[in-house]
Amino acid sequence: MIIKEKTPLDTAEEFVKIAVDIKREIISMECLMHVDCAQELVEDGSDWSDIWGAGIYPKKREIDFLSLINIRPKIGNRSMEIHLQDIREKVESIIKKLLL
Repeated sequence: MIIKEKTPLDTAEEFVKIAVDIKREIISMECLMHVDCAQELVEDGSDWSDIWGAGIYPKKREIDFLSLINIRPKIGNRSMEIHLQDIREKVESIIKKLLL
């Protein structure tokens, strides 16, 4: 499911995987794997280089920044967690704007 405007996070799931397009400021969520959400965004017109993976714990209203799709050594992100501060802040801002 692609989210392009403010949407209530109304789910019984304990954890929801999402992919965030930081350029278009949209989210794909509720996929089995982060890469599936990323692919949904690509099919909607996003560029892979703009997509980052994260997760939400809806009951706690917490965000994590872990996903295999975040491993990008060429730009300095060498782990599953988003360590690039500007990217992390942008992902967090979009999630809060659209879901939390």
